[in-house]
Amino acid sequence: MDEAESPAGLAGIAHQAGDSTVRLRPVAEPDLAMFRRFLTEPGLIGLDWAGFRDPGVPARRYAEDSFLGEGDGRLIVQVEPEAAAAGLVSYRSGIYGGRAPYWEIGIALLPEWRGRGIGWRAQALLCDYLFAHTPAQRIQAGTHAENPAEQRSLEKAGFQLEGVIRACEFRAGAWRDGWLYSRLRDDPSPL
Repeated sequence: MDEAESPAGLAGIAHQAGDSTVRLRPVAEPDLAMFRRFLTEPGLIGLDWAGFRDPGVPARRYAEDSFLGEGDGRLIVQVEPEAAAAGLVSYRSGIYGGRAPYWEIGIALLPEWRGRGIGWRAQALLCDYLFAHTPAQRIQAGTHAENPAEQRSLEKAGFQLEGVIRACEFRAGAWRDGWLYSRLRDDPSPL
């Protein structure tokens, strides 16, 4: 994503759902407290917590590029009318076969915002944004076999299950399988 393009392009990224609107926006300095929580509170991000991490990393990254890097970044998931930061979505680039660029996305919502349909909308919004502003043909996301809520969320966001990636992550003292999902540019947006 082009840093100059991103904030302007994100201004209109929103989806109305009942009385609430889910919006993606660039990270602001007050959001760094939430980022620090994700790094230092065991279990706050569920199965993805990988142990204590340096709580100064978010401030250093924010100072570097406001989390709007060329090959990776983070955006805040905001719920309105509350104007509350519910969590974040992430994206990072990859290349298959040296020629086929793709994005891998992720999401972390605070516990009080889970189970409300915010996650799938935020992931669908991020996909629509990445397809509109980059030439990638493919967006992928991984989740855990033990996370049926995220599996449903990805499917609602237009992703299809591709398969199991055996022993792809070390978590809670053991190597675990992951489930890989993808959405292609030509797949219809659920929004």
